[in-house]
Amino acid sequence: MNHLLKLLDLTGDEIMHILDTGDRLKAEQKAGRKHDFPAGKTLAMIFAKNSTRTRVSFETGIFQLGGLGIFLSNADSQLGRGEPIQDTARVLSRYCDGIMIRTFDQSEPEYLAKYGSVPVINGLTDFAHPCQVLADLMTIREHKGRLAGLKIGYIGDGNNMANSVIAGGLKCGMDVTAACPDGYHPDKTVLDFAATATNARFELTGDPKTAARGADVIFTDVWASMGMESEIAERQKAFRGYCVDDGIMALANHGCMVQHCLPAHRGEEITEKVFEEHANEIFDEAENRLHAQKAVMYLLMR
Repeated sequence: MNHLLKLLDLTGDEIMHILDTGDRLKAEQKAGRKHDFPAGKTLAMIFAKNSTRTRVSFETGIFQLGGLGIFLSNADSQLGRGEPIQDTARVLSRYCDGIMIRTFDQSEPEYLAKYGSVPVINGLTDFAHPCQVLADLMTIREHKGRLAGLKIGYIGDGNNMANSVIAGGLKCGMDVTAACPDGYHPDKTVLDFAATATNARFELTGDPKTAARGADVIFTDVWASMGMESEIAERQKAFRGYCVDDGIMALANHGCMVQHCLPAHRGEEITEKVFEEHANEIFDEAENRLHAQKAVMYLLMR
C-alpha cells in the first residue's frame, strides 16, 4: 500500500492489517505508551469541504504520532486560486511527508498520488470515504469479535459511504445488502466489483426491509450530502420509507449494531430513539476515526 485512495485498491489482507495496526495503536494510546513512529513527520491536510471529525482526528492523530498537521483550506492555499493540483502535489511533496485531502472529485487525490512523491490519503471525496469505513470495520470487529460471515444492511443513498461500505465489507468477507431508491444507486464501478466478489454475497434492492432482514450491522447516512443542499426537498421525497426506525431494527438479528458516519439528521434517515439506543456504537465509531487514521499514517509515512 503506497496510498489510501479508495478501498477498491486494497486487498482484504491489507484492510485487516490496517485494522490490526489501529487496534495496537489504540491500546498503546489508552495505556499512555509512546508509539514507535519517527518524530517530526508533517502531514499537509487539504480541505475543500468543511469538516469536524476528519480535521480533528487527523490533526490529533499526527500529533499523537509525534508529528505536525498543517491545515490548508481553499482560502488558505493557491488551489483556491486555480493552481493545478499536479503542481500542488509536487510542491507539498518537497515540504511534507504525507498529504491528506478532503474534497469533491475523486480525481484530485488520484492526481496528488500520480504527481506527488509522498503518500496520499483520501479523507473523503464524493466517490469514496475509505477512512470512515476503516473506522466502521474496526468498530464492528470490536463489538462483534469478527467481520467474516456477518451481514451488513446499508439503507439510504448510494453515495461515497455506500461505495466504501460495499467495497470494504465484501473484501473482509461480510455479506452486504444495499437498499437504495432508483436513481440513487452506488457507483457502477463498485457494483461491477461487487458482482465479482467470491467470498461474500452482495445484493442491491429498493426495499429497506430486505437490507435489514437478518442484518448484524445496519448502516445509514444523511440523504443529502455536503454540496447537495439544493436537492434536499427532492431527496426527502425519494427517500421516504428509508428511515432506520423500530420497524427496521425489528427485522435485524438480535444485537444488531447501527453505524452512522455523522452528522446525523434525526427524524430523517434515523429516528431519535434508534440513534440514542445505539449511541455508544456510533460514538465508538467516531472515536475510531482517530485510531484507524493513525494506523494509515503509521503504515504509509514511516
